[in-house]
Order: sequence, then C-alpha cells, then structure tokens
Amino acid sequence: MNRRNFIRSAGTVTIGGMAVRGMGSPLLSALNNTIAEDRVLVIIQLFGGNDGLNTVIPTSAYSQLSSLRSQVLIPQNQVLPLSGLSGTGLHPAMTGMQALWNEGKLAVVQGVSYPDPNFSHFRATDIYETGANSDQILYSGWVGRYLNNEYPNYPVGYPNTDMPDPLAIRVGGGVGGGLMNMGVNMGVSINNTNDPLNLTGNIYMDPATPDCKGDKLSAIRTIQRQTDLYGNVIEAAASSTCAHSPLYPTNSTEAIRLAQSLKIVSQLICGGLKTKIYWVSMSGFDTHASQVNPGDHSIGTHANLLKALSDNIRAFQHDLQLMGLEDRVMGMTFSEFGRRITSNASYGTDHGSAQPMFLFGSQVLPGMLGTNPVIPSNTTSATNLAMQYDFRSVYASVLRDWFCLPQSAIDSVLLETYQPLNVINSAGCLSTDIREANQQAGVELLSAYPNPFVERTTLEYTTLGGPTMLQVFNEQGQLVRMVMNKVMAAGTYKVDVDLGDMHTGVYYARLQNGTNQQVRNLLKVR
Repeated sequence: MNRRNFIRSAGTVTIGGMAVRGMGSPLLSALNNTIAEDRVLVIIQLFGGNDGLNTVIPTSAYSQLSSLRSQVLIPQNQVLPLSGLSGTGLHPAMTGMQALWNEGKLAVVQGVSYPDPNFSHFRATDIYETGANSDQILYSGWVGRYLNNEYPNYPVGYPNTDMPDPLAIRVGGGVGGGLMNMGVNMGVSINNTNDPLNLTGNIYMDPATPDCKGDKLSAIRTIQRQTDLYGNVIEAAASSTCAHSPLYPTNSTEAIRLAQSLKIVSQLICGGLKTKIYWVSMSGFDTHASQVNPGDHSIGTHANLLKALSDNIRAFQHDLQLMGLEDRVMGMTFSEFGRRITSNASYGTDHGSAQPMFLFGSQVLPGMLGTNPVIPSNTTSATNLAMQYDFRSVYASVLRDWFCLPQSAIDSVLLETYQPLNVINSAGCLSTDIREANQQAGVELLSAYPNPFVERTTLEYTTLGGPTMLQVFNEQGQLVRMVMNKVMAAGTYKVDVDLGDMHTGVYYARLQNGTNQQVRNLLKVR
C-alpha cells in the first residue's frame, strides 16, 4: 500500500497520545488572497443541545417565561445586561462574554435552526456538521468541503513547502464528520490535552533509557514519527515561546478541559502553523434534569457549563491580544439544537429547535442579529422557538466574509444557495455592515390578516429587493409551506396562504430578505 492509500484508509494512527488521521491537500495560491490565507477559524462545539433561552435571556418576555419555565428561569435581577441592547441579557455566569460584548468583540445570531429539525443528538449533530437538510444524508462536512475547495488535490503531495502544516486540527476528540470530504479526513486529531504543550502524549513523555529497552522504545518512536506526517511541525509550533493569558479558569473540570484545548490552539497559531481551522468541544449540555439548583436557578449544571465556556472564550481572546493575533482569528459556537420553551418537572428542559449562536473576535460586527424569540401566548410543552436564520446562512457568512469565497464557491461548499448574514468585518473581501440590518429591526416587514384565521390568511411583506423567501412553519419547527423563494424587485406584496388542511394551533410565518428577517405568529382556530 502506498502512502496516499494508507492515509486515505487509516482510521486513526496513534503517535504517542496524539491520534493523527489522514490529511493533506494542495494550496490554490492563485485563488487565495493574502487575507484569506492568513485567517483562522476556531469552532467550539457544545454537545448535548444548549438551552438558548437561559443563555441569551429575553427579559422583554420575562412575564411569559416566568410561568412557562418556572423550574429553570434565571431571576430577572441577576441577568447580565448587554450595553446598548434593551430587553436582552446573558446568564449571570457569563461575565467573560459580557466583557467581550462591552469590548465590541461579540456577535449573537438569534433563532438559528433549519426546517424540520431533528431532535436526535446523533442525527442533529450530523446535520450541523455536514450542512445537510433534515431528510438528506451527506458523507462530507461543510468544513471538509471548504478545505477541499481550497486544496482540491489533497492528500497527494502533502505536506509541501507551500502548505507544510495540517489544514485543520481537532483538539480533544476524533476528527468528526465536519472535517470529512468524500471519505478523507481533512484534519488531524490531537486527543491528549492533559498538558497544552505536550501534544504527543504518553509515549513521548519520558526519555528513553540508555539500555536495550530504551533502544527499542527509540526505534518505535522513530517508526511512529515517520508515519506521522505532521507531528514534527506541530511539535515545533508547540515548543515556541508564547506567553498565555492568566485569565484561563481552573475552577471546574469542564473549564480546565476547554482551557487546555484553547491553549493548544493559541499556542499553535502563535507558533506559526498555517492551519486554517481549529475545532474544540464541550459536552454536558443535555440538561433534561438538574439543569439548575432548585433553590437558586442561577447556579447548577448549566451555569457551570456556561461559566466554563464564557471564561475560556474571554481568556482565549486575551491570549490572542497578548500575542498580537486577534485580527487573524475568529471563533464561533454551535450546538446540535436548543431546548423547549417550557421547563419540565425535573428542573430541566427537553430537546428543542432554534438556538443562539455566538461569533467572537475583533473582526466580528458586534451586536445581536435578529430579535428576541417569539413566545406564543398559548405555548405548550410541544412548542418550539421559531427559526429566524438557517444555520447554513451563518456558514455562508463565514465563507464569504472571513475566507473570501465567491458566491459560486459558497454554493458549491454548502450544496445550495443560502443568504449570507452581515456579522463579520469583510475588509478585503466585500463591503458589508450590520447597521443596515439593525436599522430594519423596528420596521414592519411582515404581517398577517386575518389572524387568528380558520383556513386562509393573507401575508403582506416588504422586500428591499434581491433574494426573498417566505415560509410557514408549525410549532414543532417543521416547514409546512414554502410560499415563495425567488429574486424580487423592491416593494410590498401580498400573498394568500391556504392552511385549511393543517391542524389548529400555532404557526410561524418567516420572511428572509438578505440579512433582514422577521417572524410572525399565526394562530389557526376552528
């Protein structure tokens, strides 16, 4: 078996404590501009399904939430305010991310989901990692396809002088579906994060003894190092002298694990790796029970997780600032789904749909994109939050404004056309601004009458021109009508929507026109 086939077929090659999966691919230097080559994306995955309503808290709807989620709701006087934004705050454990907000280094995208959401952890994770539709099975990840677009000959001829480093590095877990492309792993996995500077793990921890046993150990190490295409460059980057922030938390197991992973990431970036993607994760967000302390909802399992996440993101950003790297690096968080509006009897929440996503760094356009979630007055245990933005629109924004891909390449990576959002400073790529979306926040773009209705309602909507989509979802987040999806001239229009074949209950009409979106409640009655 030649080296190329070996790398393609190898599941995981363990070099000491470092598991390396096959990767490599050539740089299209003619197509990549200097800014795009120099930029790094750090993805933080929150396994389990994060409760968005207790993360980014809509205090404007507090009276409704106090009756619907009395078992978990944070006391209103403890919610952290966000300067310049009324009616919305952060969980009291998230002081680190509140500080980033105040520094203009945090963006929140509200109501992120997709049509017909899946509530299985495994399937929903697969959807978010691959960028699939709910009824579609993909065998490549959205990041894997992006890397293949940039390095299409991978894994032939890598590493080389133009790209001597891994394309992506997964810290603290397997490479995963998000970094796959057509059966080939586009990243390496570093599993040992016990010491952020000891990347190669236990087989390299102790020096070889001078006896025959030591000779045999040295021989094994040499063979493993030959198998590891990227171990030398990773080890060299890790050994560089870079001072870390003193802000990394040490107060919990969750915090320490994430701190170790993010220290590795900042160390490798500081050490000069050209790696474009770093992927880390946290687990524990499946909070069906004991999400909060019954006597004090501001503490408990979820609070510990959010504190670990928030403090570490703040420390990581400080790391980048100290190293002079923060303009090159942007981070984002995601979870496989959110939680239901209502709490359960076990002081927890059950699987839901829409969730907030965070983007952080000096190059994000700070603020909140979207509005506080709509809380229907007749919410039941089955009611989900309405989708405001498709998660693939967030990915499209990263590809367009961070990695400078043209629209045709974005469509190829995401397999369909999704409207990018203005959440990233696109200097050097495109000229966009979040202010335009903010200025539209108070404008009525979508209305329905009659509402409530028996069988039919008329949707009146205003588009600023360009791609315009109008959809109707049921309260479970399932798409029941694609009313319209086309390029339109600017103007105000009306469309009749027949929902006579649908059950009575809550529905959501959703309008998206570029970054601008609005959601309106619909109520079907007898």
